Amino acid sequence: MDPTRRRLIAIAPALALGGCGFELRRAPQFAFTSIYVAATNNSALGNELRRSIASGGNVAVVSELSAIDSAQVVLDLLMDQREKVVVGLNASGQVREFQLRSRVRFRLRTPRGKELIPDTELAQQRDISFNESAVLAKEAEELLLYRDMQTDIVQQLLRRLAAVQTL
Repeated sequence: MDPTRRRLIAIAPALALGGCGFELRRAPQFAFTSIYVAATNNSALGNELRRSIASGGNVAVVSELSAIDSAQVVLDLLMDQREKVVVGLNASGQVREFQLRSRVRFRLRTPRGKELIPDTELAQQRDISFNESAVLAKEAEELLLYRDMQTDIVQQLLRRLAAVQTL
């Protein structure tokens, strides 16, 4: 096979991907340059959200409540709830499967009170099997699943924040 034909065969998949509109996900671009995240300091979700926003580099996270007026927008975390629901039992009534749920309600507003994103709820759920002979391992798995759901919710929230066009 001649070298020109080899090059054409090697380049064809890249051209096909480029032609279909495929594009790698980039860091979100926000319409604001500073944000105050109204969440308690011991909130794992609030801390991860602050860290994710600050790591983008183009948005400053205002951390002091007294400086809230210097922020262009305020993100209110209204609810961060975790639930564990039994969804499966065996014949003797012992738990065999749980469903883990994580729900977050938030809104985005200006410091003056103009609502940019109304009260919105994001939810994630995962199923986890249970075995009473491996309780410690299942507890560790549960924590990992909750952390994974939290990360997914933070990514969804960042995409929602990036969708805001005007202040």
